[in-house]
Amino acid sequence: MLSSLPTSRVADPADAPPLRWGVLGPGGIARAFVTALQRHSRQQVVAVASRDADRAEAFARDLGIERAHGSYLALVEDPGVDIVYVATPHSAHHEHALLALHAGTPVLVEKAYTRNEAEARAVTAAAEAAGLLVMEAMWTRFLPGTDVLRQLLADGALGEVHTVLADHGQYFHPQASHRLFDPELAGGALLDLGVYPVSFASFALGAPQRVTATGRRAFTGVDGQVSAVLSTETADAVVTSTLFAQTPTTASVSGSLARAELAGPFFAPTTLTVRTRDGGVLSTDGGPLRGADGLVYEAAEAARLLAQGATESPLLPWEETRQVMATMDEIRRQVGVSYPGEQAATVRAPSR
Repeated sequence: MLSSLPTSRVADPADAPPLRWGVLGPGGIARAFVTALQRHSRQQVVAVASRDADRAEAFARDLGIERAHGSYLALVEDPGVDIVYVATPHSAHHEHALLALHAGTPVLVEKAYTRNEAEARAVTAAAEAAGLLVMEAMWTRFLPGTDVLRQLLADGALGEVHTVLADHGQYFHPQASHRLFDPELAGGALLDLGVYPVSFASFALGAPQRVTATGRRAFTGVDGQVSAVLSTETADAVVTSTLFAQTPTTASVSGSLARAELAGPFFAPTTLTVRTRDGGVLSTDGGPLRGADGLVYEAAEAARLLAQGATESPLLPWEETRQVMATMDEIRRQVGVSYPGEQAATVRAPSR
């Protein structure tokens, strides 16, 4: 039986080769990302862009960033930027990733990667054609604790996996002006919160062979709550997300020999506990960083990949990112949720 947990193989983010980053979209996640890089790495955030020049300038001033651009095109064409972090709403990820790639600039795209699988395929196809790095900023995949779980699964230490559970629920006051309730911005629980449980299920089990979903819409028509069973030939994952309530936001992988549990919030640096069938308990704290500081790991991964000349991460390859989007497409189809203009966006050239 399992007597000890593997040691994380994730390198110190401070050891990653420094890149000059440009931030596209000065929102809350961008602020957390920049702060994490400044605290825990040698990465340099040198530019930020917004369609509102004053907003970009305020963000740059607050965080000590050299340049503020009043257009996204100016950022992706800035010769002093090595890589762009796309942190705009989900509805714009496809357009803005393509804008950067067409300018010859590698991209880290905030989750959810795009609105749908078709848009995801368009982005990865453009990156492949240009020979450029593009990576989904699903930060959970690059955390030390995730690597410990990755090794446990690869070694078969949990036995044959049968059940995966993951939830992510937060309460948001119903406001039509809030991006998560706005269909035009691809709001809803699934793309913002549910992507974490769906991606976790993919990490643990691979692509589902069958998807069974149910949900409830919010007052604006976006998905307010979604639950799904993602089934493979030998296992089921049960995933839930909601805008209506604060849930435990935990995850577990249960096998014939042991169960691995991630404390909430499971998608951030957190405690990993393994409970073996014979009553043993093993635990690790998930590494030295906590909270949003863990965003630095995805940036370090991108920096290492770019230095190696790689175009995709082996920890989250393009095909898996596309598959996660396909799974969420099917969940939305069953729940009856679509976004305005999402099909047309797959063929429309990015605005400059």
